[in-house]
Amino acid sequence: MITFREMGLSPELVKAVEELGFERAMPVQEETIPEILSYDRDLIALAQTGTGKTAAFGLPILQQLDTLNKNTEALILSPTRELCMQIANDLQSYSKYLPGVSIVPVYGGASIENQKKELKKGAKIIVATPGRLLDLIRRKYIDINHITTLVLDEADEMLDMGFKDDLDDILANTPATKRTFLFSATMPPEVEAISRNYMTDPKEITVGTKNSGTENVSHFYYLVSAQNRYLALKRVVDYYPRIYAIVFCKTKAETQEVATSLIQDGYNADALHGDLSQAQRDHVMRRFRCKNLQILVATDVAARGLDVNNLTHVINYNLPAEAEQYNHRSGRTGRANKLGMAISIVTPREAGKIRKIEDNIKQELKKEKIPTGQEICEKQLFHMVDEMEKVNVNYTEIESFLPVILKKLAWMDKEELIRRFVSVEFNRFLDYYRDVKDIDVANAEESRKKKREEREKPARKTSANMTRLYFGLGYCDRVNPQRLIALINETTQNRDVKIGKIDIFEDETYIDIDSDHAQEVINSFEGATYKNFDLVVKIAKRQQKDSFHKPASSPAKTHKKAKEKPFYDRFGKKKGKRK
Repeated sequence: MITFREMGLSPELVKAVEELGFERAMPVQEETIPEILSYDRDLIALAQTGTGKTAAFGLPILQQLDTLNKNTEALILSPTRELCMQIANDLQSYSKYLPGVSIVPVYGGASIENQKKELKKGAKIIVATPGRLLDLIRRKYIDINHITTLVLDEADEMLDMGFKDDLDDILANTPATKRTFLFSATMPPEVEAISRNYMTDPKEITVGTKNSGTENVSHFYYLVSAQNRYLALKRVVDYYPRIYAIVFCKTKAETQEVATSLIQDGYNADALHGDLSQAQRDHVMRRFRCKNLQILVATDVAARGLDVNNLTHVINYNLPAEAEQYNHRSGRTGRANKLGMAISIVTPREAGKIRKIEDNIKQELKKEKIPTGQEICEKQLFHMVDEMEKVNVNYTEIESFLPVILKKLAWMDKEELIRRFVSVEFNRFLDYYRDVKDIDVANAEESRKKKREEREKPARKTSANMTRLYFGLGYCDRVNPQRLIALINETTQNRDVKIGKIDIFEDETYIDIDSDHAQEVINSFEGATYKNFDLVVKIAKRQQKDSFHKPASSPAKTHKKAKEKPFYDRFGKKKGKRK
């Protein structure tokens, strides 16, 4: 990589950039800055979010400004308020030593009157979101008829957010002689259409492979059943003690539910979604940016344009509907040459999307086993020891207390002292993860298969005139033979139904019914419910002459309305009751 001094930038710009801690250009900057400085033509730059695109277009634009000209010379469009503010702040930092350069951000969700006042003072560069920009153009507070440079940053995101008509209106009011720079992480057909309609023979620069994921991000997924999705999320967070992550959910309701559960379970988390006011949104983002929050649970729409440094993980609580969106999510980690992880919690129903995502990002999503309780405890223990080694000891303050402490602990040797200090914090993890069940789909299915085989070994014979029926409930539903017999009698209204052997397991039951009435029983239970879920009753499939087993595709309990889940804190202490 070459230095900024070697790229032909002015000493004022180089000084400002070096004061920010940057000396060598990133790949997209190395490719783009000389191109903009040397040639008067349109440009398309394809690079992942977080690869230094703001400096790639911002530095050469700042260098080429004519400060004697009073008109607005550059217009930069971004999809969201957060990205708009970030670009404006970066440009103000770069132009620290450039006199006469005014940069004004305009965006929705803030006072338009304050923005009008700033615009009246004059703006060499306007950074704007499309909606607020059009509003100010119509009110004649912004004139873009004389701009020399137009930048479309995160063009694919703007189109995804429905700004196509706004972009058409804005671009139609700009001079034909301007240069247009289009920056995007991906190149879908809609972005290609903009380049065809509004750009003239653009030079295309691709950093990495077009539409590919960043090489600094490792991608893998866990396969779990839908009901264990939240448990899997907790294990991921516990397995990475230093995690600093965004968790993506599908809906606003799910986002709030997951965030609330994490908070109540003792995790440092909060939610970001469309139902928050701008003040609430700003408060959450301030806490997340300064790392007072470790985990931000967000929808795709709410997280668009977020520019947060040093994220260690992106977690897909649900896979996105479109494969391209996965690229945007995962691109929020692994920035500035740092390593990141994109972890997806996938149910068997979603597994078919994995191949499409791999084809889109041109990288493999590796299937991993969910961390076990033993592995998590080991990780947490070594993290705790590591933190203890690095702790800043205030020897002066501690010294006065030391005699009392040493006297109090004198009866313990070194090994016992270490065990007890570690246990103060670590016992909670040991208690919580002791004997937890395996929630990995493949492992859990294998375990269930073995249990099923074990319990079917001594299977009792069924009389020739009896038919074995499967009932989709078990002792986890607090049923016993007496309740089942009463339930059958009540539902069929027929006391002539003969009931034979009853085998009750965790979530399934097998009952011998006289063959003359077996179909009658099945028909009677059609559409029946038990404690708010649809009760499935059917003939059990015969495995061998004298044994029966759960149907190959066991019917799941279909809830007519969601049960209120038992409420536990982070370490398993029950804090509420299941209704």
